[in-house]
Amino acid sequence: MRHRVKGRKLKRTASHRAALMRSLATSLLKHKRIKTTLAKAKEARSYVEKLITKAKKGDLHSRRLVMSEIKDKEVIKELFSEIVNNIGDRQGGYTRVVKLGSRLGDAAQLAILELVDYNEVANKKAEERKSQREEKAKDKEKAKQEKQLEEQQASQ
Repeated sequence: MRHRVKGRKLKRTASHRAALMRSLATSLLKHKRIKTTLAKAKEARSYVEKLITKAKKGDLHSRRLVMSEIKDKEVIKELFSEIVNNIGDRQGGYTRVVKLGSRLGDAAQLAILELVDYNEVANKKAEERKSQREEKAKDKEKAKQEKQLEEQQASQ
């Protein structure tokens, strides 16, 4: 029975697991979105949300509590200045886990863990990529039409 057994072990020792959660949290707060396995993403989600909830208080004690977990000063500054302001009055649910599918090498389930209010960062990149793909598709279509015209002229 698993009564009152919380969290995933992720096949790691306690110290390794703690270091992994710190690293994932730092990366997520720095880049606003990370790609990892589904189990790690689900576990890191609760870890990061607790840190953000502490940061929302904004007092010295909460800052020191968060600093005991995240060692990067730039990330701490960004968390307390930008991220907390963007979150506003949101009552939790600061992160989102999006399933991606299986990895080719070991068939591990992959997922993207991202901050909900920072979709604009990802959306800008996606829009740029989309516009590039559309231009490429138009160029291909033009080349195809030109080739068809040449074939028609050659057959006449």
